[in-house]
Amino acid sequence: MTRSLPMKPLTEEHLAILRRHMVEIVEMHFDLAGDETEGRTLDPELRRALMAVPRHLFVPTTMILACYQDSPVPIGFAKTLSQPFIGALMLDLLGVRPGMRVLEVGTGLGYQAAVMADIGATVFSVEVVEEFAELAEARFNALGYDVNVRVGDGSRGWAEHAPFDAVLVTAAAAKPPQDLVDQLQPGGTMVLPLGGEEVQQLTVIEKTADGETKVHPGMAVRFTQLELAG
Repeated sequence: MTRSLPMKPLTEEHLAILRRHMVEIVEMHFDLAGDETEGRTLDPELRRALMAVPRHLFVPTTMILACYQDSPVPIGFAKTLSQPFIGALMLDLLGVRPGMRVLEVGTGLGYQAAVMADIGATVFSVEVVEEFAELAEARFNALGYDVNVRVGDGSRGWAEHAPFDAVLVTAAAAKPPQDLVDQLQPGGTMVLPLGGEEVQQLTVIEKTADGETKVHPGMAVRFTQLELAG
């Protein structure tokens, strides 16, 4: 009869190694997806933030090891945290920089907002699931990330704090919600998955100085649908 040896607890050093491996896999995916992303490479400041933010603290405790693999992670309420490559690509396409005002639609447990805040953006995040909003806000407070969170219908944005330099939508929509387009600063960028329930295209929308929009569809992705509050 064989007996399994007790596992040592994960240390911060172990987790840092897993995080570094995750970032290396993300960089490899950027290279492999070059034909679909016009040869984009991972922005150095975004890379630094991905290394710095403890992703394992933004998932259920049962998912600590799984969260550093390059696959989506279930977080409850039939929602997931996007796989690291897709999440990083969305932030890279958004062009997050220090001092930017960013609206995020779909807080989840707060990981993407924390990465943007670590870069130095001012983040306003709207979440339709009240439990998620509360859990995310507790994490931001505990870890020192300055992120503004409210519960509501993300498709309506957050008009009181508009206009925004960038808008990140972490759920799929058939077309860009007009309120989000209206709240985007001229010269700003929105990134969202556009399409139906099965497959969407990761899309960049640029708002020109005269208020017109230019749509740039990208690689195929699969997200849950943008949920509207009742």
